[in-house]
Amino acid sequence: MKDKYIELRVNRDFGDILSVYFDFLRQNLKKFTNVFLSYNGIFLIGLLITSYFLVSGFVGMITDGYNQYGVSANPGNTETYVTYLITGFVLFALIFIVVAGFNYSLSSSYLVKYEEHKGMDFDKREVWQHTKKNLGNTLVFILLLIPIYFVFFIVAFIMALIPLLGMIAQYIVQFGMTAWIGVSFFSMLSQNKGVIEGFSEGRNLVMSNFWRSVGVNFILGLLNGLLFFIILMVPGIIIGIYTFHVVENNIEVGTSVIATVVYTLGMCLLLILMVYAQCLSQFVNGVLFYALHEKTYNINTRSKIEQIGQTEQ
Repeated sequence: MKDKYIELRVNRDFGDILSVYFDFLRQNLKKFTNVFLSYNGIFLIGLLITSYFLVSGFVGMITDGYNQYGVSANPGNTETYVTYLITGFVLFALIFIVVAGFNYSLSSSYLVKYEEHKGMDFDKREVWQHTKKNLGNTLVFILLLIPIYFVFFIVAFIMALIPLLGMIAQYIVQFGMTAWIGVSFFSMLSQNKGVIEGFSEGRNLVMSNFWRSVGVNFILGLLNGLLFFIILMVPGIIIGIYTFHVVENNIEVGTSVIATVVYTLGMCLLLILMVYAQCLSQFVNGVLFYALHEKTYNINTRSKIEQIGQTEQ
């Protein structure tokens, strides 16, 4: 049976936005996961390489022999492990920024195509084409986020100096900014706007519905984080059992190929799920954008009224 189309251009209140998000996720999770895996192949390989360097560095530093004065018994090995760690962190920073931006665009394009086709009857290549067409604007958008987050960290630091009220204000600003960035990006991709136009409309929509925007991002951010934690429990338990086995049997982790493979795959899975969770968070702001946009402009409502008028004639 064909899945029923979930209408997105509807002025919804706080509770309805949460409900529609989970209905959309339940209906589209399988297809979007296929899209995610299809167009992230090279990035997944990059995350696997990054995981290898991070695991090799961490494990090497932990298992490296130290004498009673705290000086490494194998200084040459220590330098190698530090190099692994630095290389891993640099690769992670570069790949994560690129992957995050790309998948932010991928999930937004998926939602745009869903609304455009009034359902799931579209090919994943359409999602890629829409994403590719907006890569330039996506890059500029990401670059502009650097000064935005720099200002936010300064504001957050100042607020952290204020007991209790400062912490509350910091969270409000944080989720408000998250809503602004997400809605702005979706506005840019869904309406073929420029980057500045997208930021401008995102600001207008969020500021005119500030508490709704903050509340949606807070609640769904919390629920997505809980879902992310639950998903990680299975591989976490497996790795925990394996670690217990390693400790009990005094296995030399630093020289064990199996241990390196297990921990590398575990780290890689964690990084992939982090990226995937970010995609789901953009679905939140996509649904929020349609609700706020319809409340402000009533495009879908006016269209239905016009159709009723034409039918009566």
